[in-house]
Amino acid sequence: MAKASQTVRPQEAPDQQPTPKPLLKWAGGKTQLLSELLPRVPKKYGRYIEPFFGGGALFFALAPEQAIIADSNPELINLYRTVADKASAVLKQLGLLENTEERFYAVRALDWRALSEPEAAARTIFLNRTCFNGLYRVNRKGQFNVPFGRYANPKIADADTLTAAASVLRKAVIACGDYREILREYARPDDFIFLDPPYLPVGQYADFKRYTKEQFYEEDHVELSAEVQRLHELGCHVLLTNSNHPIVHEQYSLFPIDVLSTKRYISCNGASRQGEDVIVQVPPQRKFRLRVVPPALPEQIAKYPPTRYMGSKNKLLGDIWSVASQFQFENVIDLFSGSGVVSYMFKANGKRVFSNDYMSMSATLATAMVENNTEHLTERDVMRLLEPAKAPDRFVETTFAGLYFSDEDNRLIDSLRANIARIKNKHKRAIASSALIRACFKKRPRGVFTYVGHRYDDGRKDLLLSFQDQFVAAVDAINGAVFDNGRENKSCNHDAMSVRNKERGLVYIDPPYYSPFSDNEYVRRYHFVEGIARDWKGVEIQQHTTTKKFKSYPTPFSSRKGAAEAFDQLFKQFRDSVLLVSYSSNSQPTKEEMVALMARHKAHVEVVPVNHRYSFGNQGHKVGDNNNAVSEYLFVGY
Repeated sequence: MAKASQTVRPQEAPDQQPTPKPLLKWAGGKTQLLSELLPRVPKKYGRYIEPFFGGGALFFALAPEQAIIADSNPELINLYRTVADKASAVLKQLGLLENTEERFYAVRALDWRALSEPEAAARTIFLNRTCFNGLYRVNRKGQFNVPFGRYANPKIADADTLTAAASVLRKAVIACGDYREILREYARPDDFIFLDPPYLPVGQYADFKRYTKEQFYEEDHVELSAEVQRLHELGCHVLLTNSNHPIVHEQYSLFPIDVLSTKRYISCNGASRQGEDVIVQVPPQRKFRLRVVPPALPEQIAKYPPTRYMGSKNKLLGDIWSVASQFQFENVIDLFSGSGVVSYMFKANGKRVFSNDYMSMSATLATAMVENNTEHLTERDVMRLLEPAKAPDRFVETTFAGLYFSDEDNRLIDSLRANIARIKNKHKRAIASSALIRACFKKRPRGVFTYVGHRYDDGRKDLLLSFQDQFVAAVDAINGAVFDNGRENKSCNHDAMSVRNKERGLVYIDPPYYSPFSDNEYVRRYHFVEGIARDWKGVEIQQHTTTKKFKSYPTPFSSRKGAAEAFDQLFKQFRDSVLLVSYSSNSQPTKEEMVALMARHKAHVEVVPVNHRYSFGNQGHKVGDNNNAVSEYLFVGY
C-alpha cells in the first residue's frame, strides 16, 4: 500500500530549537523515563498516536509532524485544544490568578464546564501547578478535590512553555474518547502508538494517574493487551508502559519487556517511593502476503452463460478464487451478485452460497442457476411457453412500441411474460424469466437500453436470430448450467445494507463503483430487463423520457461520502468474516482510503492488484489522455 509521509524521530543537534515541554505536572508522567523511551521509538513511522495522553512528555519530546493525541477526560482535552487554538487567551487568564490558598479553593469550586474555553484551560493549569503534587483526582460527582499544595513560588503563567507547546499541538488531531474508540478510528499500519495506561497497583503504590471517576481494573488491562495484539497484527509499532506486575508479564510474554527502577513522587511514604516500571516493545507483525497464482477452476464454471453485463467479473474469476481459496470457509455471502458469475464460481467450488442483489434481474439469474440445484425446463415446458398466451396484458407492446424491438417481438415478449407468470415451480419460473432476460440482452445491440432504435447494429449473429430462437437457446444454456453442489444455496433480492445474514465465512463485496468520471446507474442501462424481472411492479416509469426508463433505485454508492460510509457499515457488519472487495483504481474511496476503512474492522488488510485493465464508464473525455483505463484491485481483510 502507498504509505503516508513518514515521521522521522528527531536527532539531537547543537542548533536545535528548545524541545517543547509538558504543560502540566503529571503524576505518573514519563519525563523521567524519556531517556529509556526515546531510543525505543522507531526511526520511521506513519503517525504518532497516544490515547492515554496525560502530561504528554513523549509527545512533546518528539514533536511529531502528524499525531493523534487523546484522552477520556474532557477537561484535559479542552486544555490542549484551547492552548493549540487560543494560547494567548489562556496566558491572559493565567495572569489573573494568584497562588493563595483562598484563591485556589475559589477556583477549585468553579465548574469548568460553565467557563469559557480559555478560562477552563487556565483553571486546569492553575490547579495543577498549585495543588498537592500535581495530582488530578475527582470525587464521585466529578469535582476536583486535591488540596492546596503550599508551594512558595510555582510558575503559573509560563509564556515560553505555553507558546512552544501550542506550536506542536496545532499539528495534532486532539480527540476525546475511550482508548478503544480512538485506536479503532485512527490506528493504521506503520503508525507508532504509545500506550501509558493507568498502572496496575503494586504493593502499597496506589495509582493516582487515572484522570476520571472510572477505574482501570485487572480485566481492563487484559482487554488492553488484546487491543495491543490487534495493533501488532495490523502492522503498528507499539510502546507500552506499566508497573512491574505479573499480569503485564503474562499478557505480553511474546514481546520484549524491560524492567526499570523509577521514583514514585505521589507516595506519602518515602520508603515506598522506589518502584519498578516496565516498557513493553511491540513491533509490527510481518504481513502474510497472499499468493496471486490463479488455480485451475472447476470445468463447471465454463457452463455459466456469458453476458456483457456491466462490471461482470467473468474474466477475474481466477484472481478472485486464487485469493479466496487461501482461507478456510464454508459459507459465502455475495452481496452484489450482478451477473451471478461469482456466486456460481463459489458454488462450483463446493461452497454454500448466499447470493444477493438489489436488482431483481440479478436475483432472478441467481435463483435459476445458484439457488436451483435440480430443476430444468423440459422441451414440453418450452413449447407451452411459446404458445400464444391467453389475454396477455400487451404492456410491452403498448409501452415500448418502436423503441427496442419489433412489434412482433414485443408481442412475443408479452406472451412469454403471461405464460411464465403461470409457472408454479419457483426455479422453473426463474429459468424461464432468465431466458427471456437473456434473449432481450442478445437481441439488443450492445445489450443496453440507454438508447432507442438499432443504430449500433453491427450485423452480428445474435442480432440476426429470431427472438424465439434466442429464447430457446437461452433456455438450453441455463438448463446446461444447473447442477447440484450438495449445498442449500440461496438467492435474495435485498438492499445489501439491510442483509442480516450473520453466518461466518467469506463475504464478497462488488458494489457499484463510484467515480466522478462515469456513472454507475445499472437501472439506467438495464431498466427494460429489470422491468421484466419485476413485471414493472413498484416502479415509476418516466413517461417523458425517450427510453421510458424508470427511476433509479436509491443507493449510497452514488456519492463519495455515501460510498465511504456504506463500506464502513458493511465492514463493521461482517467483521467476523473474511472480507473480499472488488474495486477499481479510478473509483472513490481511493485505494488508501479503502485500506484505512477496512483496517478499522480487520487486523490484516492487503491489496491485491489484478492483471486486468478495461475502459470504464462513459465520460472518458474528462480524464485527459488516459482513455479512462483503470485497474482492478482486490481488498482483503482477515
